[in-house]
Amino acid sequence: MDYGTGAIFACPAGDQRDLDFARKYDLPVLPIVLPDGEDAAEFDIGDEAYTGPGKLYNSRFLDGMDTDTAKATMIDRAEAEGWGERTVNFRLRDWGVSRQRYWGTPIPFVHCDDCGVVPVPSEQLPVKLPEDVSFEKPGNPLDHHPTWKNTSCPSCAKPARRETDTMDTFVDSSWYFSRFCTLDDDVPFDGEAVDQWLPVKQYIGGVEHAILHLLYARFFMRALNFMGQTKVTEPFEGLFTQGMVNHVTYKDSDDQWVFPEIVRQRDDGSLFRGDTGLDVSAGRIEKMSKSKKNVVDPDDIIDQYGADTARWFVLSDSPPERDLLWTEAGIEGAWRFTQRVYRMVTEPPHPVGAIGTEIPDTVSDSALTLRKMTHKTIVGITADIEHLHFNKAVARMYEFANAIGAKLNGSGADAVMREALETLTILISPMMPHLAEEMWAALGHKSLVSNAAWPKALEALTTDDSITIGVQVNGKVRDTIEITKDMAKEDIEALAMASEKVNSFIDGKTIRKVIVVPGRIVNIVAN
Repeated sequence: MDYGTGAIFACPAGDQRDLDFARKYDLPVLPIVLPDGEDAAEFDIGDEAYTGPGKLYNSRFLDGMDTDTAKATMIDRAEAEGWGERTVNFRLRDWGVSRQRYWGTPIPFVHCDDCGVVPVPSEQLPVKLPEDVSFEKPGNPLDHHPTWKNTSCPSCAKPARRETDTMDTFVDSSWYFSRFCTLDDDVPFDGEAVDQWLPVKQYIGGVEHAILHLLYARFFMRALNFMGQTKVTEPFEGLFTQGMVNHVTYKDSDDQWVFPEIVRQRDDGSLFRGDTGLDVSAGRIEKMSKSKKNVVDPDDIIDQYGADTARWFVLSDSPPERDLLWTEAGIEGAWRFTQRVYRMVTEPPHPVGAIGTEIPDTVSDSALTLRKMTHKTIVGITADIEHLHFNKAVARMYEFANAIGAKLNGSGADAVMREALETLTILISPMMPHLAEEMWAALGHKSLVSNAAWPKALEALTTDDSITIGVQVNGKVRDTIEITKDMAKEDIEALAMASEKVNSFIDGKTIRKVIVVPGRIVNIVAN
């Protein structure tokens, strides 16, 4: 309740919650950020808000600017007009780095009754953990060790005690990427090598990394830069936070958590444990955790469906930044698709030309349709993978597979079918590498698909002379019309108003306004 000022702000094209609200109540959604490589006349927001980089449009004086420039420009205007000012909010807190556990870097200090807390001399570093530690007693195992914690004071040589707390493991992982640059050297890292290789291009981690590890790593890098150890100030160029994998939780009649793999269903739909027969009730859907036993053993999934199918389902079910609900039905659907695409190359829907078959300049209509789909898919999937929109890439693959299965005949059909199947195989290889290699071999290749060049789209095959747009009446889509890309607004409006479906919804009403967004939509306001 303490957020905001009372004014309601909504950005459905760029915020998923606002988009969900807009879709539920059939509100218009106007995109404001155009992703790189997209056509402003064709780009549309589906069921997922676009939160990535791009150029602003439909944004008045901000049109054409990239998102960062647009933000800065808006703040500049607010300051110039006196209704806002640029500010930075800090939410920093102290980092307590000590942990009462064995796994971690020993804190190099000694406790002496006479001298107090004394640092371990440099020549005695690093302090190494004992290898005969016992975990039988609860509490800190280092504190229970009979000999390791006993030492002498570096200052007065009297008996003293080592610090038995270890450092948070984030301390080690906050600079390990620098160590990767100089693995063979007997030093923490080489500054010149770090300056050559860093920053890391893409950081991927869970949400806890976005507020903990990321913050620590940036602090370490700034500190090392301040000390003159490296010229790098930011360790990572890009951040992507992936979602969690969720599963239904189960409890038996003894109030014990139950693994999903032993839950069985009776004829009446009730659940029971397959090992003890106790009744089982399904609980909340939560992130997979060992404590609640709502986990799925990946070895079992791989044994039954294969690693590629498991990987395909994880990528296809939802955007990677959102949580994923693991379901048996979902993995079954992914498995059926792997079988389908493999059959496409072993039992192709149309004869396939030999490797290297040239596609003639003029092909049949059905072959041209498939060629266009092939090259549009190349553009779409390439962009999706670059922006980590893997679920969108998977959706395009389903559409592409459907296009390959459509009826094909006439001039150039054999060569076009080979082009489509080879493209399908290469595009699918990052997500299902084992299947792709089998498909590549089935297409007659002796090399590996992983060594094949990524396909390049022919621009002439990625554009259409006509497009289909929706016609809304008071915000609800009532019909679609086909227009040419350069059709004038007046002609688009006339075509929309001529629709029988549209007229059935405006009959007897007064037309207040007709909004035409060329290449996108027509909205008729009537009451």
